[in-house]
Amino acid sequence: MKLQNYILGKWTTGEGDGKELYNAVNGEVIATASTKGLDFGEMLDYGRKVGGPALRKMTFHERGRMIKALALHLYGIRKKFYPISYQTGATKGDSWIDIDGGIGTLFAYASLRKNFPNETYYVDGEAAGLSKEGSFIGHHIMVPKPGIAVHINAFNFPVWGMLEKVAVNLLAGVPAIVKPATITSFLTEAFVKDIIESGILPDGALQLICGSANGILDYVGSQDVVTFTGSASTGKMLKSHPNILENAVPFNMEADSLNCSVLGEDAVPGTPEFDLFVKEVRKEMTVKCGQKCTAIRRIIVPENLVEDVQISLGQQLAKTTIGDPTVEGVRMGALAGKVQVEEVRERVAQLANTAEIVYGDLENFEVMGADKNKGAFLSPILMLQNDPFKNQDVHNVEAFGPVSTIIPYKNLDEAIELANMGKGSLCCSIATADDKIARDYVLGAASHHGRILVLNEESAKESTGHGSPMPLLVHGGPGRAGGGEEMGGMRGVKHYLQRCAIQGTPTTITAITNVYQNGGKQTEKPVHVFRKHFEELEIGETVVTAKHTVTEADIANFANVSGDNFYAHVDATSLDGTIFEQRVAHGYFVLSKAAGLFVDPKKGPVLLNYGIEECRFTKPVYPGMTIGVKLTVKQKVDQEKREEEDIAKGIVKFLVDVYDETGETVAIATILTMVKKLNQD
Repeated sequence: MKLQNYILGKWTTGEGDGKELYNAVNGEVIATASTKGLDFGEMLDYGRKVGGPALRKMTFHERGRMIKALALHLYGIRKKFYPISYQTGATKGDSWIDIDGGIGTLFAYASLRKNFPNETYYVDGEAAGLSKEGSFIGHHIMVPKPGIAVHINAFNFPVWGMLEKVAVNLLAGVPAIVKPATITSFLTEAFVKDIIESGILPDGALQLICGSANGILDYVGSQDVVTFTGSASTGKMLKSHPNILENAVPFNMEADSLNCSVLGEDAVPGTPEFDLFVKEVRKEMTVKCGQKCTAIRRIIVPENLVEDVQISLGQQLAKTTIGDPTVEGVRMGALAGKVQVEEVRERVAQLANTAEIVYGDLENFEVMGADKNKGAFLSPILMLQNDPFKNQDVHNVEAFGPVSTIIPYKNLDEAIELANMGKGSLCCSIATADDKIARDYVLGAASHHGRILVLNEESAKESTGHGSPMPLLVHGGPGRAGGGEEMGGMRGVKHYLQRCAIQGTPTTITAITNVYQNGGKQTEKPVHVFRKHFEELEIGETVVTAKHTVTEADIANFANVSGDNFYAHVDATSLDGTIFEQRVAHGYFVLSKAAGLFVDPKKGPVLLNYGIEECRFTKPVYPGMTIGVKLTVKQKVDQEKREEEDIAKGIVKFLVDVYDETGETVAIATILTMVKKLNQD
């Protein structure tokens, strides 16, 4: 079988025989892959000119719903991909991480649409006042880049590696070309075939290259984004490509790193934290055969507990049955290929120059249900480095497989120093029940790690573990780990958006952002805003209310009703030395009275009060002062129906400006109301 590439809206094979791809379990040829004859420049242009415009016409909410539909479709057929995944050497558990984990990331980013407006762009942060009188302000908007994302992925996660990236660029409104590692690209191809056949994505939103992509970076431009997952050496080579440098192409790199896990000094044998630590290390050594960019490579333990950890971990590793993933009882499958096995062997030999192998054997181990000479099998290898400050191979050499090294430390400062000697890692963890140890470690190690897991008995109940990146948290790390960030919730989406500072009058910035800016033009209409449906309301539409003169009786009555008898409201004799000149009205009375002034009480499209944001009391209100309100439509946030019978509605944010007889603002807030839509379809 020859793998197909999906380019220019059609499936095609490359020219020539192509590269042979093997079943990692039995060594048999599965397929060949070739990209010879493909025009990478034409592919990039197709994505930019066909996929990009289609995605950019959609709002964040529409793109999110598209991703959700894709996730639901793939979830329903996910089990058909497991037999294909087994051929990569993955067990059922490994495949669940890759396949179900990847689909879960789609679901997470689909839900994230609710954090963005139902617009094609995003308004970032708050406005900045740039003039004394307020007639000139600045703001920031973010718009999708009109380029294409080029994803160069690693072999260890053929599905998750693709989906965790495309979920982000699709929500941002940017198309992608996915180039999986050739060795396991047969699984990625199977997945993409079902994605394309679903018809959920617009033409040009996703293209696939199965095989070499050598030369593709010659065609990227400043509006494109390149992401890379893999070895640090390959990443550095790609990142220094002349075209990347010449055009300042954004390049996000997530490289394999020498991640570590630390056993806290309090986590002695017999404590839950000790057992959790050993279990986590064993899991990270054997899941995906240790072929994870987040796997634990350095096991940092108190020097007096080295023997205990070595014995306990050795006992756990001895329970790890190696073999064909389809055979009942197998807990660790095969590496992705024999090339990977040889690379791991070479790294182990290099580490063994100064470290001792205390568990496992490169040659002598048993395999269940398969021939270890035909498949890409390897035993877990546990090493011990007694002098990690002198012998620093352990901080520089990574065996990308089921290999890890125990390292002793004398005190927490030394543990932090050892952790940071990895020169930048994607993640690390510490097992401790002592929150002071956790705090000191995190503050000392955070500069060198992209993520830190604190593991204890309480968190273990729901912890996702050391090696599991989460969609709403950044996945990346400094230094050796590449200096990039993936996922991270909204942060990840912003990598595919261009932030632009905009300047002008508040009225103009309101028109551009579709969010009312203080000082902008306010328009009064004959119909009260509470009498209008969601679609009928206009940004900047304002109600100027009647006024009310505050009395001492107002203050006393509110104190009685609310129970708020703070001295400044009820005791005029206690005001010496305070900022108040006399009894002052409660801030919440001012806000409550404002509501009484601006609310239209009759039944209408307003369904309920949804909340208050950004409430501030800016000037004391004393008896005798007169207050009025300007209620302005600030922003409209569309809401989706969860069920067909739900009422179609949206959230309207109103700016509440309460001012006194001098025209000066005394309180300002944003209230949220749920408003019925005129169109109930």
